[in-house]
Amino acid sequence: MKPSPRTILWTLTSAAVLALTPACGDDDPPESSCGEPLYGGDATDEAWRALVDAEGRPVDSTQAVTLSLPATGTTYATSDAPPRWTWTSPLASALPRPGASSPFTPPGARDAGRSVLARLGEWVLPTAHAHLPPFTGDIYYVKVSVPGRECPVEMLTSNLEWQLDAATWDLLKAHPAQDLRIQVVSAYLLQNRITEGPYQLATPVTFRIQGAP
Repeated sequence: MKPSPRTILWTLTSAAVLALTPACGDDDPPESSCGEPLYGGDATDEAWRALVDAEGRPVDSTQAVTLSLPATGTTYATSDAPPRWTWTSPLASALPRPGASSPFTPPGARDAGRSVLARLGEWVLPTAHAHLPPFTGDIYYVKVSVPGRECPVEMLTSNLEWQLDAATWDLLKAHPAQDLRIQVVSAYLLQNRITEGPYQLATPVTFRIQGAP
């Protein structure tokens, strides 16, 4: 007896849902008492997970970024507007950025990779596929250590800058006349997998926020 179109559709839908269910659980970000960082540019939680998973690797500073702003010893006033921090990176110049023609980023690499079943599952249950396309490119994990605060202030971005928002700046200004330290971890990712790095500053950059006299 030939199955009806409704039976075929139900079978395909069930298979899609079963295929997606374990995958979504595996892609969840790692548990952290500090929570996720802020995100900038094209950065994603899965790119963050790749960097977190690599935190146990030996420290390598050979291709670390050069922090342009702030420089060590920079002092801000609490009355200053939220600053823009910038850096240069050997990864940005030596390796192709997303969209460029190269062996690292084949045409359509960011859009490829979702199977027919995954697409079908998204059509049936749109919320079942919540993650963004895999990230390819240079990525930067900026961490600001604040004295007396367990968790650093963190930003993950694909940009070569971080324009601080007012809320983040207010948080940092709540610790005047103390040394704050910036560490930047960088890496090149291909489809959420690290192919270069991670690298980090040999010595974190120290700056201070000075309150009103």
